[in-house]
Amino acid sequence: MLKGVLLGFACFAAYAISDAFVKSLHGSLPAYEAVFFGAVLMLTALPFIRQPDDRWIEVFKAQRPSLWWVRAMSGAICNIAAVMAFTALPMAEAFALIFLLPIFVTLLSVLFLKEHVGWRRWSAVIAGFVGVLVVLRPGFRELGAGHVAAMVCGLSGAVSVVALRMAGAHEKRISLYGAGVIGPLAAGFALMLPQFVWPDLHQWMLLAGYGLLAGFAGVLLMLATQNAPANRVAPTQYSQMLWAIGFGYWLFGDHLDWPMLIGIALILGSGLFTLVREGKVTPWWRRTKLV
Repeated sequence: MLKGVLLGFACFAAYAISDAFVKSLHGSLPAYEAVFFGAVLMLTALPFIRQPDDRWIEVFKAQRPSLWWVRAMSGAICNIAAVMAFTALPMAEAFALIFLLPIFVTLLSVLFLKEHVGWRRWSAVIAGFVGVLVVLRPGFRELGAGHVAAMVCGLSGAVSVVALRMAGAHEKRISLYGAGVIGPLAAGFALMLPQFVWPDLHQWMLLAGYGLLAGFAGVLLMLATQNAPANRVAPTQYSQMLWAIGFGYWLFGDHLDWPMLIGIALILGSGLFTLVREGKVTPWWRRTKLV
C-alpha cells in the first residue's frame, strides 16, 4: 500500500509541474490550443495504460457510450477551464477553487445517484463554500474570468467523476483514459482552427512539458491505484497545493494574504474530509477508477 501512496504523491507532483508549464505560457497561446497540443502529447501514455487484452478501438468506445461522451465533453471543458484559470490566477488560488471538485461530486451524487449524505458531509459542503467566499471576498476584491474558469473546472471535473461512477467498475482503463484525452483533443482542434497560432520554439518546449508530464502522471496514477486502494491514493492530490504555493512564490511572484490562506485551508479541509468520509462509507472497489 505504501508504494501506491508514494506513487500517488509522485503522480500529483507531475500534474502540478505540468500545470506550471502551461501557466508559464502566460496566455501567449489560446487555452484551447494549449489543450489540443497537450492532449496530443498525452496520447503517448496509451501504450503504457493499454492492457494485453485491450483493443485500440476501445480508446473511442465503452460499454456505456453515452457516459463516455459525457466524460469526453466534461473533460474538454475541464481542461480548457483549467488552463484559463492557471493563466489568470495565482496557482494556489486556482487550485483552491478547482479543489471544490469533491464538494460538487457530493451535490451531484445526491441529485443523480440518489446517494444518502449525512450531516458530516453536508457540514463539509458548507465549510467548503464558506472557504470560497473567504477566498473570493465578493465586493472587496475584483473577480474575473479566472475565478469563474476555476470553478467551472471543478464542476465539470465532478460531472466526469459522477459519470464514471454511473458507468460502473467494469469499464476498461483504456476507455476511461481515452475519453479524458479524446474529448479535449477534439474540442481544442475544433476551436483553434479559425485562428490557429503557430507556437514558437519556447512555446513548443512549454507545451511539451505540459502534455508529456500530464501523460506521465496518468501512468503513475494507474500504477498507484494498482498498488493501493483508490481511497488511499485520492487524498494525495492535495499535495498539489504545496507545489502550487512553492511554484507561485518562486516562479511567478504570487503572494497570498491571510484571508486567502484561511479560505484555502477551509476548502482543502472540507474536500479532504469528503474524500476520507466517502472512503469509509463506500468500499474502494466500488468507487470510480481515478483514470
